[in-house]
Amino acid sequence: MKTDRNNRIKSKISWAIATLFALFALLVSILPFFYMILNSFKNRFEMLMEGIFTLPNKLDLSNYKELLSGGFIGYFINSVLLLVISLVLILVISACASYPLARFKFKLRNPLYAIIIACMAIPIHVTLIPVFKMSQTLRIYDSLLALIGPNVAFALPVSVFILTGFMASIETEIEEAAQIDGCNKYQMFYRIMFPLAKPGLATLAIYNGVNIWNEFIFANTLTQSAEHRTLPLAVWDYQGQYVMNTPMIMAVLTLTLLPMLVFFAFAQEKLVKGMTAGAVKG
Repeated sequence: MKTDRNNRIKSKISWAIATLFALFALLVSILPFFYMILNSFKNRFEMLMEGIFTLPNKLDLSNYKELLSGGFIGYFINSVLLLVISLVLILVISACASYPLARFKFKLRNPLYAIIIACMAIPIHVTLIPVFKMSQTLRIYDSLLALIGPNVAFALPVSVFILTGFMASIETEIEEAAQIDGCNKYQMFYRIMFPLAKPGLATLAIYNGVNIWNEFIFANTLTQSAEHRTLPLAVWDYQGQYVMNTPMIMAVLTLTLLPMLVFFAFAQEKLVKGMTAGAVKG
């Protein structure tokens, strides 16, 4: 009885400590967002005179009105187009590459897989000059087309790595049953493996989507005109234009982060399922 009582006390203490750490982590994570949104409703002089930790005198929407009436919508549309096109290409190509690597046995399977894994170690900065020269040679510099290639290329190695492991965990009995029913390899992929891989594809979509949405280096290197730039560069441009107008910069950051926060809030369940699917086989 005494041992059980001690175990219950230790368990309660452990849960209390874990709860305190979780609340502390939540506080550290949410405070920057809270102050960012709070200060986006202030005007420049109010923030300078009263500080960043005070509540705004009123919900001043002038910063957001000025942004939405300016070039911010163009930046937003460019980011959405780049995100959708890049994600479709990444998911389709990675799925087509992962299926034979996970299911077929051929002579070059292991070397090809090793090369794909090795590509994950290539730093982005090393490729900036070659990619820049290539975009100029192909005459796609300063266009969204110049950004699609690098985003897809650098996302494919990790996507193929994750999806290959996911497809390898799917039971082979499903494919054997489909083969008995007369499915060939192509039908087996599109009708069996691709639908079963949806949790893994959803995980890749969320992971790569956040990276593409926030990508700055290639967007800054491969674009020049405002009509082809994306949201991370909008933050950079407004920082240069409004050096002392910090509330305007806070409004830009809020509008930039809001789509990803909403997207992740609705997709977090699929992300967790995709990360844990296949962890226990059988």
